[in-house]
Amino acid sequence: MKVVVLISANSEWRAVKKILSPVKTQSTPMGERFKVGRLTYFHGGWGKISAAATTQYAIDHFRPDLLVNLGTCGGFEGCIERGMVILVTKTIIYDILEQMSDPDEAIAKYSTELDLSWLPDGGPWTVDNGPLSIVRGLLVSADRDIVPGDIPRLVEKYGALAADWESGAIAWVAKKNGGRCLILRGVTDLVGPSGGEAYGNIEVFHEATKSVMKNLIEQFPGWLDRIS
Repeated sequence: MKVVVLISANSEWRAVKKILSPVKTQSTPMGERFKVGRLTYFHGGWGKISAAATTQYAIDHFRPDLLVNLGTCGGFEGCIERGMVILVTKTIIYDILEQMSDPDEAIAKYSTELDLSWLPDGGPWTVDNGPLSIVRGLLVSADRDIVPGDIPRLVEKYGALAADWESGAIAWVAKKNGGRCLILRGVTDLVGPSGGEAYGNIEVFHEATKSVMKNLIEQFPGWLDRIS
């Protein structure tokens, strides 16, 4: 089985290269890549534009049997805890501002239900080298950090637990191509009414990213062993 693992944010990519060091990277027009066994790790870049472009590039050039996105997200205070991993079942790109017609219709156009019926027992599992604190759920995406004032609406309207910048684009492009897609995002920091833990202190995000990505990378082989 050919597997491509997309890594989005620069901080995530640095962490992954260090965790799997030494690696021999190769340059592509869209970003760096390297191989570890049957896995091709590909730097997808941050934001919707890079995420969409690199997802299509990876599908066209590597023809994976499974496209995976491992990464981070910001959690909504009171809805989820730091370090928890979201097995993404649906993505919604929420920063679309439609004022000429139905805004809900515009949001729905770029919302994606992920078909996870191919996962054994629907996932998630406890893998051999330790448990993952996993919750199945919806992830909202936007080309912006979480604005505290948006959280009540995102929770009430969509049932969102957390947000990121890329998963909405990755899921949408993957579904258009008809392939299997698995998105696992770990919570690095929380955002609440008083602001974000990493806002104005990006080192909080960088340090938490190292821990989250280490957890995901170490546990991921256990997931693959159960996927045919």
